[in-house]
Amino acid sequence: MQTNQPIISVVICSYNRADYIINAIDSLYQQTLPKKHFEVFVVDNNSIDNTGDLVQAYIRDHEDFNIAYLTESAQGASFARNTGARFSKGKYLCFMDDDAIAERHYLERIANFFEAHPDAVGMGGRIIPKYVPAEPKWMSYYVSSLVGNFDYSEHLTEFAPGKYPLESNMVVLKTAFDAIGGFNTALPGVKGTLRIGGEGKDFFLRLQALGKKIYYDPSVIVHHVVEVKKLTPHYMYRVASGIGRGERVRTKAIGQWAYLKKIGEYLYKLAGSVVLGILYALKGNPAQSWPVIQFRIDALKGLLDSKSK
Repeated sequence: MQTNQPIISVVICSYNRADYIINAIDSLYQQTLPKKHFEVFVVDNNSIDNTGDLVQAYIRDHEDFNIAYLTESAQGASFARNTGARFSKGKYLCFMDDDAIAERHYLERIANFFEAHPDAVGMGGRIIPKYVPAEPKWMSYYVSSLVGNFDYSEHLTEFAPGKYPLESNMVVLKTAFDAIGGFNTALPGVKGTLRIGGEGKDFFLRLQALGKKIYYDPSVIVHHVVEVKKLTPHYMYRVASGIGRGERVRTKAIGQWAYLKKIGEYLYKLAGSVVLGILYALKGNPAQSWPVIQFRIDALKGLLDSKSK
């Protein structure tokens, strides 16, 4: 790696993404921001394919690129992201997924944003699904959040209390990251065969509780690869129930009343999804009706799952 002091440290945690990891890191190599201003850490989280071999070969072939390969044996995105952050030297920590592609001005726009907004402690940007080969007919705006679709606002704005960026396109001051202890490893993303998500929500809610300003900039864009063949009912259940399990862990840590309130909120959202499903059918989109209801059923199942501690 080069020895220049970077402004931005990009952390990509990876698990069995040999098909996409090179596209992700090459999109960072092609950035308009001069390479001396950023560094990249790829944290391999126990991949059993040739992800590691591909990344290390790419590093050898790009000596002008400030990139390093790390490993983290504790399974889960929270562990891997924290490891990348521990090695970083940039003022800002940027987290991106291993199956995402950053637009060419991505890092330059992040740097410009923080220069123009010195009050900001964190920010997030837009995530556009890149369906392979095409968006399925049953996909709707509400269900697409499960595959990373995120567009909070048409304009640059501060996140309202309780709203926050997604982990696959988020940036935070490293000093703030360190001050709150990074990502909560009780919400690892994956625990054995279970998904226990919500680590990004927990992270930003802790920052907001301290009065920190978090912004959204729609010009800071990554494209997230979504393989449609993998969007099976079992996969969608794992993702949706993982959201619920994460909320179970997070709210129970606050107290039993917070958990009970969350159950009430999920029941309310389930009822709303039934109404929404009926509206989709009445508008001539019956394929979109059941998935939006199933999403809320699966999330509620995760919230009630006693196996997530």
